[in-house]
Amino acid sequence: MNNPGRPRILVIDDEPQIHRFLGPALEAAGYGPIRALNAAEGLRLAAERTPALVLLDLGLPDLDGQAVLPKLRAFCAAPVIVLSAREREEEKVAALDSGADDYVEKPFALGELLARLRATLRRAGRLADTAEAVLRIGPLELDIPARIARLGDAEPLKLTPREWDLLVALARGGVGRVITQRQLLATVWGPAHVEDTQYLRVYIGHLRQKLGPAAMLIRTEPGVGYRFGEDRDPA
Repeated sequence: MNNPGRPRILVIDDEPQIHRFLGPALEAAGYGPIRALNAAEGLRLAAERTPALVLLDLGLPDLDGQAVLPKLRAFCAAPVIVLSAREREEEKVAALDSGADDYVEKPFALGELLARLRATLRRAGRLADTAEAVLRIGPLELDIPARIARLGDAEPLKLTPREWDLLVALARGGVGRVITQRQLLATVWGPAHVEDTQYLRVYIGHLRQKLGPAAMLIRTEPGVGYRFGEDRDPA
């Protein structure tokens, strides 16, 4: 389908019924869907058509979606939402660690998928420059150069250096995006500590206590990681 001026959404999925279902829905939502039935076709179209976002099924006939992700990431900067019927937490974590921005389990509700798509596109636009001096997420303000975190007009939060680094890593990860435990541990503690999940649970607990009523900004994805921030979608 050719839709000049509309954000292109590349759907890589071998199930024709998914395309019959998603194509009209994406069109109606203001996007230009691009259809690919296997990994080879999807990688070719990603290179040729410059999509704004990729919806990637993990169960492709010619190449597993987990193997497609690094190939896609080698040349395509578009955010990727994984569509998966696989329920194992390890599969979700592996996809996120390989470069996926989010995942939606099959079968999925159309409304949820479109909301995730909108949120991911907004996030990609907002985080084009992650070196900005001040980050604002809901009631939280992070002054990066001054290393100050505050809620509204209140006094700055009293954070340890490690708590500050963790909070910034969550914020820079993107509002509403799933950040895996391994990603956070590697960023804050270093690659040698990617298995030390107890560190992370303890410090997340400390942060939630210090955020008080804003603790809801840190949401747990059991067995996977965390989502950060308010991801409300009024549309």
